[in-house]
Amino acid sequence: MVAGLAAFAVLIAGFSALGVWQVQRLAWKQELIRQVDSRIHADPVPAPGPADFDAVTREADQYRRVIASGRFAHDREVRVKAVTDLGPGFWVVTPLEDARGFTVLINRGFVPAERAAPETRAEGQGEGPVSVTGLLRISEPKGGFLRDNDPAGDRWFSRDVAAIAEAKQLSGPVAPYFIDADATPNPGGWPRGGLTVVRFANSHLVYALTWFGLALMSAGGAVLWLREERRRRLGRR
Repeated sequence: MVAGLAAFAVLIAGFSALGVWQVQRLAWKQELIRQVDSRIHADPVPAPGPADFDAVTREADQYRRVIASGRFAHDREVRVKAVTDLGPGFWVVTPLEDARGFTVLINRGFVPAERAAPETRAEGQGEGPVSVTGLLRISEPKGGFLRDNDPAGDRWFSRDVAAIAEAKQLSGPVAPYFIDADATPNPGGWPRGGLTVVRFANSHLVYALTWFGLALMSAGGAVLWLREERRRRLGRR
């Protein structure tokens, strides 16, 4: 009997602990969503420069609204496979030589396959100084789901800052992040910015209720088991 009670106690304690953990995760996720929402709608701040590169983190800076100014190096752009609300196509990622002396990759926005070639959107390839406002994003190393980047073949499935910088031989300090440009129209209408999807899975409440439910079921099972054990003992007398 002691062994049976111990087994039920372990189940109840384990399921309850998992439920409490999910409640804690729920609080963390809600705070993260609140922080990201405040970053997205805040006034833009200058994109971090070389002195602050090491301090950039996913937790503190992802989706921070920033601004960078300089000149695009259009001859070193890459096109990254993408699927958006506008359909399948590419992200156009172009190095921006920031006026402060470093290079940052700018995801200028989406183009459909027929606009992938730069000559099909020549109006958007200006060489003058520009200012870009957008959301700071953390590098996406290696590639997409089941698809590795192929720098040698110039085929990209994720915005891997280090790999792109190496493949395109970008000089000077290169920011460890990239910027998703906002919806400010580009000349000629392409690329189309402002398509960043900010979405967080938040099923922690469901998970918490599931674990607590299993704990209650285990407690109910323990009660039924104790009753059955009592009947058996009384029946032996």
